[in-house]
Formats: sequence, structure tokens, C-alpha cells
Amino acid sequence: MSENKKIINFAEIVSVIASKKKEYLKILSVVFVVSCIWIFPQPRYYTSTVALAPEVANESVGGGLSSLASSFGISLGGSSSDAIYPMLYPDLFDSPEFMVSLLNIQIETLDGEIKEDYYTYLTKHQKVNLLTYPFVKTKQWLSSLFGDSMTPGAGLNKIDAFHLNRRDYMLIEELKDLIKCSVDKKTEVVTLTIQDQDAKVCALMADSVKARLQEFIINYRTSKARMDLEHYKKLANDAKADYDSAVAKYSKYCDQHKNTIMQAYLSEQNNLESEMQIAYNTYTAMLAQQKAMEAKVQEQTPAFTTLKSATIPIKPAGPKRMIFVAGMLFFAAFVSSLWFCRKIFFK
Repeated sequence: MSENKKIINFAEIVSVIASKKKEYLKILSVVFVVSCIWIFPQPRYYTSTVALAPEVANESVGGGLSSLASSFGISLGGSSSDAIYPMLYPDLFDSPEFMVSLLNIQIETLDGEIKEDYYTYLTKHQKVNLLTYPFVKTKQWLSSLFGDSMTPGAGLNKIDAFHLNRRDYMLIEELKDLIKCSVDKKTEVVTLTIQDQDAKVCALMADSVKARLQEFIINYRTSKARMDLEHYKKLANDAKADYDSAVAKYSKYCDQHKNTIMQAYLSEQNNLESEMQIAYNTYTAMLAQQKAMEAKVQEQTPAFTTLKSATIPIKPAGPKRMIFVAGMLFFAAFVSSLWFCRKIFFK
């Protein structure tokens, strides 16, 4: 039984490629021109990054185990008593309610010409590649043929995260691409990366999104303590009202029976005094609980250490025009070489 061995003659391939210099020149020239026409009108964009280390509420029992694991570069985030620990922060940015809340952030462009909320900025002040405009219109026309037309946006004040129309839904999806959140599994450092066409808007959004994330986590971590605080505030106010009423009743009775020495009146006076003392004790107890809850809210408020603050980027992050053109030229040369040498490969 014999095997047919296929041997590729590289010298023949080089000879074929060398004989196609004119064809390569024509193809690469056309690809170079088309690539430049396509990539250079693409709007430039900037990125701004913020890094922060949040305080994590760990179980006291697992504190030693967590410390030991972290020394080996292993995170035990699941052992946290907090339902929303840092590993879940990126999932928060998939929430329509949270993303909609970012649209009312006030921004300002680097040249100072635009001072609007982020919703208006995204819907009315975005630069587009004019070459893609016909494709966008064609897509919208095809969508309208199948009853999937783009309805107008509801507007910032009327946008409903529970029931988004198609245009607002696409806007939220676009916003998810512009705002990225990642967490280092070893150190639990949260990194926020914001992309935008304007350098100052990029930095402002990075700082604002960081603040909104901190606010959300603080509200979550202190929600139970704040509910308890409001409850004890109400009890303290009610106890104060009862105490004031008891004092007024006792004072009035004493004034009306100032010179009375009858035992019945004295007994009633003692009863009123006892009620006043009980009301005072209740009020002081509720006041002490209120103070304790205020301390509890402060204790539950997490601290965030900002490792990297938002700054206005100097250089654009993209598009990488020269890399794109070089990549297209390489791809065109590779495909052309396969085509010119097809007879050698398949003979």
C-alpha cells in the first residue's frame, strides 16, 4: 500500500508571486485608496479610565480564611455577607434602570459649545461617518417594510426603563458599549472605562459614573439601617409627643389642685407623675435607639479608595487608522497570493 505525498514547491510559489508585481500593485493601490476613504472619515474617540477599590463586608468567621486566600491570589468574594459584592458590579451595568439613570448627567464638551444632558448629547450631537449614512437609511427602510420602524425616542423625562421603545432600547444598548466595568478577581479592584467622541465628555462621564456606582452601593449597603433609623425617628417623635402631653396634663392638674391635701387628689397626682416618668423613660429609650441607628448607618456606609482618577485624555484612543490600512493591505496581499497560487495548491 503506497501513500501519495504532496510536496509544495516554494520556489514555484515565489516565482508566481514575483511574476505578478503589476497585479499586486493594482490590487494594493485600490485597497489602499478604498481603506483610506473608509477609515479617515470615521470620528475619533477617546477613553477615560477610573479605578477604585471598594470596601467589602466580609463575615467575621471567614475573615482569616479570606486573608489567607488573598495571599495566594485567590478571591473568596462569594463569602461576603453583602449580596452585591464587587464581582457583581459589572452586572449592574446590564440593568436598564441603572443605565437610564446615567442619561441625566450634565456634560460639557472640550470647546464649551455643548452643555446638555447626556441623553441629548447622544441623540443630537454625535458625529457620524457620512459614508455609512446610505447604509443606515437603507437599513431603516428595510425595517419599515417589515413593520419594524424606528419610533421616535420618548425623551429624557418620559423614558421608561420598564417599557422602552425601539429607539430608546437601541440607545441603551449603545450606552452599554460606551461604558465598560470590569473587576480584577484577585484584588477586586473595579475599573470603569468610558468611551466618547469628546475628551472632556469622556472624563466627566467617567467621574460621574463612578459617583453613581458609589451612590448605588452606599444606598444598598445602608438601606436596612436607614429604614431602622426612620422607624426609630418616628417612635422617638411619638414618644416625645406622649411625654409632652403627660407633662402638660401633670402641670395642669397640679395648678388646679395646688392647695389641696386630700388623699384622692394626691393619689391622682402621683399617678400622673408616674405616667409622666414612664413617658420620659420611653422617650429617652427611643432617642437612644435613634442615636444608635445613626451610628449604624455610618458604620454600614462603605468606603471607596480611588486608585486612578478620571482625567481628560490627550490622545485619541481610536480608530487606529494606520493599523487598519496596513491590516487591509496585508489581508489583500494574502488573499491575492492564494488566488495567484491556486493552481499550485490544488493541482
